[in-house]
Amino acid sequence: MTLEMITQYFTRYGAIAIFVIVLLEYLNLPGFPAGVIMPMAGVWAAKGNIRFIPALVITVAAGLLGSLILYWLGYTGGEVFLQKYLNKFPAQRPVIEEKLAWVRKKGSLGIFFSKLIPMIRTLISIPAGVSKMNLAQYVVSSTLGIFVWNLFFVGAGYFLGDAVLSYLAR
Repeated sequence: MTLEMITQYFTRYGAIAIFVIVLLEYLNLPGFPAGVIMPMAGVWAAKGNIRFIPALVITVAAGLLGSLILYWLGYTGGEVFLQKYLNKFPAQRPVIEEKLAWVRKKGSLGIFFSKLIPMIRTLISIPAGVSKMNLAQYVVSSTLGIFVWNLFFVGAGYFLGDAVLSYLAR
């Protein structure tokens, strides 16, 4: 997905485009980098196409929905998938068991900080679901982490505007 395509989607579909593209990014689908999408939402807000707070709320809501989908996948089918994966790749067992133990040990704080680390921030939802983390705790810690992450990127686009666009266009 190119910068031009994202801009066209934002222009044509408005807030719905922001929501869908951010949702896809939080589902960890290739081609939807947060480092481009979030600042673009901020730039779009700076240009008056949407207000900053609604843009931020939309990105947080999309991020939370994406995180909840991955949590649900981990919660409902994670064990079966995990067993099939580990049967096929037994050398991965120690690493995966370590990550699950880490989620269980760190709980909400671990989820919050994981939401601030690229790549891990989207994938952590699956082990949280597999480990059957309390849903309310998961939602609160995820929402707070997503808010901080999105505020940084949407805010950068909003306050740095055209400088962000010229950087992203490279």
